[in-house]
Amino acid sequence: MLQADLLAQISLFEGLTDEDREALGARLTERKYKAGDMVFSKGEKGSAMYIVLSGSVQIFLPPPDKDTPRVVLKDVRTGEYFGELSLFDDKPRSASVEASVETVLLELTRDELGEHLAKSKSAALAILSEMAERLRETNAMLSQRAAKDVVKEIEENLTWGQRLADKVAELNGSWAFILFLLGLSLAWAGSNKFLPHPFDEYPYVFFNLLLAILVAMQGPLIVMSQNRQTMKDRAQAETDFRVNLKNEVGIETIARELLAFRAETVKRLDILERQNTKERLRAEIPAKMPGGPLSKA
Repeated sequence: MLQADLLAQISLFEGLTDEDREALGARLTERKYKAGDMVFSKGEKGSAMYIVLSGSVQIFLPPPDKDTPRVVLKDVRTGEYFGELSLFDDKPRSASVEASVETVLLELTRDELGEHLAKSKSAALAILSEMAERLRETNAMLSQRAAKDVVKEIEENLTWGQRLADKVAELNGSWAFILFLLGLSLAWAGSNKFLPHPFDEYPYVFFNLLLAILVAMQGPLIVMSQNRQTMKDRAQAETDFRVNLKNEVGIETIARELLAFRAETVKRLDILERQNTKERLRAEIPAKMPGGPLSKA
């Protein structure tokens, strides 16, 4: 597979022209790793992204001690990529990467990308457009209310047949249904025994047929209700995930703002401290000069 074709599979470079992808592909550098070799470790300063040309790597969180197993985040195989955020910031790596087998990676550094973007205005605009689209999607997700009663929404849109299936499933799992069947069976048997003209004598063939039809209808209705309950659980789990994701992003935003506020507070306190020191020195210097109060004493 050509290096330009590998870049075309990465969403960040989808908007590039064929010429830009070929020029950028020529800047990729092959890096070979044996099984067990570390590509980079968590906490290292990142300045490049990688595309798996052959083999596979494992992205994981290193354990705090030797007795604790590592937390595997993802196995990256041929054609996939990782570390693309390091092309745009100087933050340390958030995870470690190790070669699972003998692997060949294509490395694209921040400097190489910067040199190409400086020469190609269209490539820079395409990448900025892709990043802006991601930012819009994130803003749209965060601006929407994540918490909602999805079960209520599903129940409000149920058809008459679906409501009937849920009622049947609810009735079948109750003592009322059991007592109803017992009462019906006793009433049926008593009627055919004591009435002068029985309509279904022992062994109650018609009654057995009626029960068979009832059981045959109950099965599909119960399965329909169970499938709908599974759909409700899946929708609820998706809503919980969105709520947790939004809360996590909100907490990270608050943490960043607190750090910025703390840095600004320290900066302002430092300025006030320097001003206070200067004013104190100005007050002390005239007092020590000849003719001042201290010199006369």
